[in-house]
Amino acid sequence: MQVGVVFPQTEIGADPSGVRDYVLAAEAAGYDHLLAYDHVLGADPERPGGFRGPYTHETLFHEPLVLFGYMAALTQRIELVTGILILPQRQTALVAKQAAEIDVLSGGRLRLGVGVGWNAVEYEALGENFRNRGRRIEEQIAVLRALWGDQVVTFEGKYHCVTLAGIKPLPPRPAIPIWMGGMSEPVLERVGRLADGWFPQLRDPADLAARLERIHAAAEAAGRDPASIGIEPRVAVTRENVDQAVELSHRWAEAGATHLTVNTMGAGFETPGDHIRAIESFRGASTAGSRA
Repeated sequence: MQVGVVFPQTEIGADPSGVRDYVLAAEAAGYDHLLAYDHVLGADPERPGGFRGPYTHETLFHEPLVLFGYMAALTQRIELVTGILILPQRQTALVAKQAAEIDVLSGGRLRLGVGVGWNAVEYEALGENFRNRGRRIEEQIAVLRALWGDQVVTFEGKYHCVTLAGIKPLPPRPAIPIWMGGMSEPVLERVGRLADGWFPQLRDPADLAARLERIHAAAEAAGRDPASIGIEPRVAVTRENVDQAVELSHRWAEAGATHLTVNTMGAGFETPGDHIRAIESFRGASTAGSRA
């Protein structure tokens, strides 16, 4: 099982040195990947009609694709993962271009996690339709893969029209992995039919089996190998629960997870150094356990 870290997006601060120190520490500790969340805008809860959500206009978010360009120059090995990029609120061809560029600059280290999101305020501000986002994301994935795989593309769909055009440079591999987030029945079916992997939002590994059954059924119906679909849950790490988090990671592996991400946000850490010490502590405990 590959193990990565969640970039402490909302708590890392805006100082580039904190970002640099964190990603270098994650790579030095031996983590396989770094995962970053995506939000372009936060809404003011006092806006007319109100606003409810886990993030507001006061929540700090580094833009993940720009962030990964910076990280690509700092690192040598660690995989860079969006978990997830809210694809339907973005222009598809531009995402294809940006993702290809990151893959080029990082030497093929991008994994593009995508999803439909929940924040209608962002869609409105970015000029995209919140109501048809689930339908559009399927066509977006087809457009992304076409633009990454061919020098010249002609694509005519319900939401996209590309006529004898392409991006350059192309990524160093024809298929940047596309993973998906979400928990609804349509998402599970879509993962099985289209995605290279899934980010389950589950706390208990015992809850994974029923969802995997639905994903695998959809994969088989689409003529795909269910075993090719990766599964990446998350484990929360605090100062006090490192041993329990390591034990939970073992349970996730037994339940069928192929990847795991360690999340240190929301644990009361105040500085980038606090987050670094937490991921180093988890890595040390999990490595010691594997040697026992």
